[in-house]
Amino acid sequence: MISTVLFDMNDVLCRYDREARIVQLARASGKPPAFVEAAVWGSGYEDLGDMGAMDAEGYLAGFAARLGGGLTLDGWRGALRAALTPVPEALELAAAAGRRATVAVLTNNNLLVKREIESIFPEIGPIFGRNFFVSAEFRARKPDPDVYRRCLARLGAAPETTLFIDDSARNVAGAERAGLSGFLYAGADALAGRLRRAGLSAPSG
Repeated sequence: MISTVLFDMNDVLCRYDREARIVQLARASGKPPAFVEAAVWGSGYEDLGDMGAMDAEGYLAGFAARLGGGLTLDGWRGALRAALTPVPEALELAAAAGRRATVAVLTNNNLLVKREIESIFPEIGPIFGRNFFVSAEFRARKPDPDVYRRCLARLGAAPETTLFIDDSARNVAGAERAGLSGFLYAGADALAGRLRRAGLSAPSG
């Protein structure tokens, strides 16, 4: 029986538009979009943040330095907020599942996202409360099986009673290697069916 449901964030609970984020970062930093993409994503810096290689302040300082030093916390936060669009149907399903099971988020992300999530994606808090986790906390990124195991240890949950939902087949496969049940997200209708099959409540319409 499923007693814990672990959700990915980007492209499950919200749509993530990296190009929109890059455009906003370019405006905030005064650098061309191609420069921003190469400096942050092309350099592997985001992956280092996701792995917990630096704390929240260190991540922001390094991010700003890569863009020439002019980026503020407000600029970083505003660019990420502009890139996220909540998916109401998925959020409703998560809230419904939370009435019968423990629900949590596990996203490949850095410690600054962890700290600032309430201002970036305020819809998360009422549903998941303190159960919002970023990979940086566990020093491993999805699909490494260790990140799922460490997250479940924090929750006090067992892999065999946990359902993991992600839009990435690689990440779902990683969860299954860690002993979780996996579900590849392809829209709210299919997710509603999977939650019903797991014996969890879901909105009827």
